[in-house]
Amino acid sequence: MAGDAKKLQPIIIKKVKKGGHAAHGGAWKIAYADFVTAMMAFFLLMWLLGSTTEGDKKGIAEFFQSPLKVAMLGGSGSGDSSSVVRGGGKDLTRETGQVKEGDSNAKKSSYTLRALKEEQRKAERTRLEQLKTKVEQVLSENPKLAALGGQIRLDMTKEGLRIQIVDEGNRPMFDSGSAIVKPYMRELLREMGSVLTEVPNRLTVEGHTDAQPFPGGDKGYSNWELSADRANASRRELVAGGLSEARMLRVQGLAASKLLDAKDPNGALNRRISIIVMNRDAEDAVLKNLPAEDDDAAPAPDSGTAATAR
Repeated sequence: MAGDAKKLQPIIIKKVKKGGHAAHGGAWKIAYADFVTAMMAFFLLMWLLGSTTEGDKKGIAEFFQSPLKVAMLGGSGSGDSSSVVRGGGKDLTRETGQVKEGDSNAKKSSYTLRALKEEQRKAERTRLEQLKTKVEQVLSENPKLAALGGQIRLDMTKEGLRIQIVDEGNRPMFDSGSAIVKPYMRELLREMGSVLTEVPNRLTVEGHTDAQPFPGGDKGYSNWELSADRANASRRELVAGGLSEARMLRVQGLAASKLLDAKDPNGALNRRISIIVMNRDAEDAVLKNLPAEDDDAAPAPDSGTAATAR
């Protein structure tokens, strides 16, 4: 019976139910965000260093070494740095910093414009030098004009090529107190007008007298009117020689305000006609009412006793 009781003992089976996984915390998300932020900051730092000039790098380094000194100096630091970080350019492969495209283009445009103007000035000066040589050649080849060689002076001034026809005591260009051109003077001016057609530059024609006051000049006709009339008479002869009227920019009488021989105010050299083949700068100055400087400017002396102006 005892054996049967053992056989009838119930068998107990224990079933253990496995529960679900415990919920994970969010600490890993915070760590991952910190890692991504650090990497972004690192690559941003690399980009800034790659697009910063050497001068800016020195300025940054000096700031961290002695920030108080840099602050007192206005952040200039050393080298050519004027600010800590100026920003980069488009090419991130460049080791040195880059300027903004607009600033670079503006500098290039300004430099190109200055270089172009300088080239134009050189070309214009060369053209006027060639004209000077041509005038000298024409005067030497014409026997009549060669005799007047001592009365013709050519030089380069700030305004351009200046051709001066000066008076001589035994061969005046005009009669005393008159604006009627002498025959040999007329031939010279017409030949000059023909030569001046070879360049496109515009002209100034100036009349000058000596310092002797014109009789009755205080009340009427004076050296100012006389010099202006002589300049205009010379202009007409240049035009008769083939020069275009449109090439004339300025015709003026200066009386004795610009003496060629200041030591002898009444000397014959002061009675002259000046023809200036103007360069572009002088032409622009006239058009803007800003007279260009002249090298032979000299104050007129005090007038003495009345005498017939020459």
